[in-house]
Amino acid sequence: MRPRVLAHDGRVVSSAMTVLLVPSAPEESTGFFRFQAQKTRDPKQIYEKGLEYLQSTHFQHPKSFSDELTALFNTGSTLAKDLLAVGGCVLEFDQFNQRYRLPCGVRSLAPSDPAFEATYWHNRLFNPAVPGAVTILGLRPDWDSAEAEPAP
Repeated sequence: MRPRVLAHDGRVVSSAMTVLLVPSAPEESTGFFRFQAQKTRDPKQIYEKGLEYLQSTHFQHPKSFSDELTALFNTGSTLAKDLLAVGGCVLEFDQFNQRYRLPCGVRSLAPSDPAFEATYWHNRLFNPAVPGAVTILGLRPDWDSAEAEPAP
């Protein structure tokens, strides 16, 4: 997913930022992603295996996912620093004729956090150039302030 990132005053901070849904218990998928990324140096094979996994049953059980979205950045990313400094943002998703605005709190994830590892290895499946040192942010939605246009 690649929502626009807005400041709380409505100013566009980034035209797009890749965010991930992470399972509440991501150990199984993280293990699969890590294994596939380390198994071969062939990026096409890694990509195809990752895509096959994600298209199978990975997203079939919505209640198995954490409420927190994650996003990976290069270390020193200005956007990551800015989001952490203000402690939040609004993610704006567009799908067909529907727009969703999702205010989120922002926090930095520690490398030991299971969501950090899940996000890192998920990204490595699709981008073998992801460096070893990265910043991963958690974005916790404020569902009471979320909006949909038009309203469902």
